[in-house]
Amino acid sequence: MTETPAGKAASEIIPQPGIPLPGKRRDPQRIEQMLRVDHAGEYGAVAIYGGQRAIYGKLPQKARIARQLEEMEADEQVHLEAFDALLVEHRARPTALGPIWNVAGHALGAVTALMGDKAAHACTEAVESVIEQHYAGQITELRAMGEDELADRFDQFRNEELAHRDLAIEEGAKDAPGYPVLSGLIQAGCRLAIKVSEKI
Repeated sequence: MTETPAGKAASEIIPQPGIPLPGKRRDPQRIEQMLRVDHAGEYGAVAIYGGQRAIYGKLPQKARIARQLEEMEADEQVHLEAFDALLVEHRARPTALGPIWNVAGHALGAVTALMGDKAAHACTEAVESVIEQHYAGQITELRAMGEDELADRFDQFRNEELAHRDLAIEEGAKDAPGYPVLSGLIQAGCRLAIKVSEKI
């Protein structure tokens, strides 16, 4: 074994920048991406439920589903407000595509509501399935960074999204006309929106 010569400069002994070190490492840029896309997702979710309620809220015979949608929208609004605060706390910018997601979400909600109760629930099931999987991946990343507090908040949000998904399934989401196609299209759209919102 070669001994380190006496007097060797400290910079030659200490690991240099760029060499990975063991342990948890925080990635501020990745956290900013997470907050941006999650804020956009909650913004879109509020718009979807708002679009559905705009249809059902005018129909007395749809009071039951309108009430369910109102409760789920309220949960999403709480999530959105939490991400509003987190963006400020982490000095992260929101997506520039917010107005587009608002219009698209409202339109998706209104169209699926017009297709019938089961289609509206199929929309919820498709969106929430993608969102909960997305949260699950983020939670794993955050825990690997040592960001347990933020991971715990995401985990709470994920559980609420799962509750929405499960309710939609109980209400017959998978019995909607053309369910495989409808669900597939909505999920594909959600995944595309996630990719775009992370960057823009």
